[in-house]
Amino acid sequence: MSRSAADALERKRRKLGLLTHQDALLHLPLRYEDETRIMPIARLQPGMSAQVEGEVRAAEVQVRPRRQLVATLTDDTGSLSLRYLNFYPSQRAQLTPGKRWRVLGEVRGGLFGLEMIHPRLVSVEAPLPDRLTPVYPTTQGLQQRTLRGWIRQALATEDLSDTLPDAVRQQWHLLPFADAIRTLHEPPPDADTGALVEHRHPAWQRIKLDELLAQQLALAEARAHRRAQRAPVLPESIDTASLSERLLASLSFTLTAAQQRVVAEIREDLTRPWPMQRLLQGDVGSGKTVVAALAAAHAIAAGGQVALMAPTEILAEQHWLKMHDWLAPLGVRLAWIAGSLGVRQRRAELAAVASGEAQLVVGTQALIQDTVQFANLVLAISDEQHRFGVGQRLALRQKQADHSLTVHQLMMSATPIPRTLAMTAFADLDVSVIDTLPPGRQAIITKLVNNERRLEVMQRIRQAVADGRQAYWVCPLVEESEALQLQTAVDTHATLVAALPDVRIGLLHGRLEASAKAEVMAAFAGGQLDLLVATTVIEVGVDVPNATLMVIEHAERFGLAQLHQLRGRVGRGRAQSVCVLMYQTPLSALARERLRCLHATQDGFAIAQRDLELRGPGELLGVRQSGTELLRFADLVHDDSIVEHARQIAVQLRHDYPEAAQQHLARWARGRADFLKA
Repeated sequence: MSRSAADALERKRRKLGLLTHQDALLHLPLRYEDETRIMPIARLQPGMSAQVEGEVRAAEVQVRPRRQLVATLTDDTGSLSLRYLNFYPSQRAQLTPGKRWRVLGEVRGGLFGLEMIHPRLVSVEAPLPDRLTPVYPTTQGLQQRTLRGWIRQALATEDLSDTLPDAVRQQWHLLPFADAIRTLHEPPPDADTGALVEHRHPAWQRIKLDELLAQQLALAEARAHRRAQRAPVLPESIDTASLSERLLASLSFTLTAAQQRVVAEIREDLTRPWPMQRLLQGDVGSGKTVVAALAAAHAIAAGGQVALMAPTEILAEQHWLKMHDWLAPLGVRLAWIAGSLGVRQRRAELAAVASGEAQLVVGTQALIQDTVQFANLVLAISDEQHRFGVGQRLALRQKQADHSLTVHQLMMSATPIPRTLAMTAFADLDVSVIDTLPPGRQAIITKLVNNERRLEVMQRIRQAVADGRQAYWVCPLVEESEALQLQTAVDTHATLVAALPDVRIGLLHGRLEASAKAEVMAAFAGGQLDLLVATTVIEVGVDVPNATLMVIEHAERFGLAQLHQLRGRVGRGRAQSVCVLMYQTPLSALARERLRCLHATQDGFAIAQRDLELRGPGELLGVRQSGTELLRFADLVHDDSIVEHARQIAVQLRHDYPEAAQQHLARWARGRADFLKA
């Protein structure tokens, strides 16, 4: 093989991630072909994959309707057409009449009887294999024959010894690792191919368990690593209690029992000498922000600085306004850091942060820039945590001036985490849940309305405004183009202005300057606008209690979690609120299921579970969850029982068989676990 050909092959190998023999072992088949037996042509049925043996009776190159090679193969029971739409002269020579071949391919019904398209030819002299033939995921230009060779070599040379002690394997009724991996690569002819292809076979159960177990071990190791780090100790004192009590006394509402429980959990974390790593979950409108304010008050009263980072300027500004209203009257100095700041104001805010004068710093990702230096950052709070990459949150956490200390971290999310995700991707975090809404909140009425009834919807808006209420009109998400989405918002705004001349209508979208966005939001929050036409920039953080009507146009184009978030922009006061999901027919099955689910429930956890089932974990996880890189084979929707077993076995290995735990992690994680320790 030439040097260039070898380099090309190596590039293809790397593209598939086959860097080592271990990688090759875990490059598992998509399906199998049965070359162990010969099937009579007369028994063939359309749709089956089969191997036949016969003699070429005729072969010709046809030119209509396109140039193709067509041959007829016969055995004692019947005949079969072989069709090649692309072929080489060597293939034409192979199909000379009178030659005998074994032919393997998928059977199809043709105009003149059964046929195979581009079947594989095998010499009749070759011995029949005693195992099913695996078909692997590949990349363009990399043949199955080459892949099978690499994997056979790995099976012959790689250590297949078990990482699980015999006692553990027998206790949980698991196949030995070597048996499982050989069964998947080289199943016997009588294997249940359906169970293999559908990942239900005991061999697959072992591989899934091993993968999930490695994830559990890696996350447990990450948690232990964090416990070994030092963090600022923020003890309960007269000062910390005083600021928190004054904040509570100034509020116009009383904390729910769930909020009180979560505040206590966070306070206890902050008094410990290792860094808090807590995820605060709460459905839309459950009151996470005041919990964050109380955590900040505790840290500030203990002499430290707090940073609160949000993914969008609109959300960050909402936090700034609330925190300023609550804490500034109590003597807390706040700073605002965002990309829209002018040079002079930015310089002043940076100086206040660097000197320690600013005790609570609120902003966007601008907080993690090198120019932002803290005097004594002790607590980093990030909202909508799934929208940040792990690197962004680490950059904020590393702003502590004393590099021997690690900042406490509180992550907030209004996207509830289903149980299987909490047990896997979030297993290294402590999780607090606000599972009740504040008293007085009424359930939001959700209506499904066909787009043909737009005039009725507009009339509903006119009536709401006449009643002294405000409304949102969210424009459809056009994934292919932000420009198209913007144009949709502009066009919709113009249409509504013309149709509702007596309604004061504003427009908000992502391409507005930050100052213009702030001006529009201030006008809407202050009651100078009746209707806000917007793109999904209002998905999180917008809190206008007088807004009681939400119209989501082309709701079928939105994800389930996003629809739930948007709906949560209303229902924030004591008045009855309505969310209108306006859809365009015909609806896909997925869109119909999403709308039906949202109409049926307002339980964020039920919605998140359904979203996980419909679309997988990606949307719920966002970028952060490096642990999901370990999950190539397990399915978090259908393998929840295996997840539970993996959790229990991880505890057992770490306690009773620590060496086996390390061996298992070394086989599966290959260094990726180190990323979780960050």
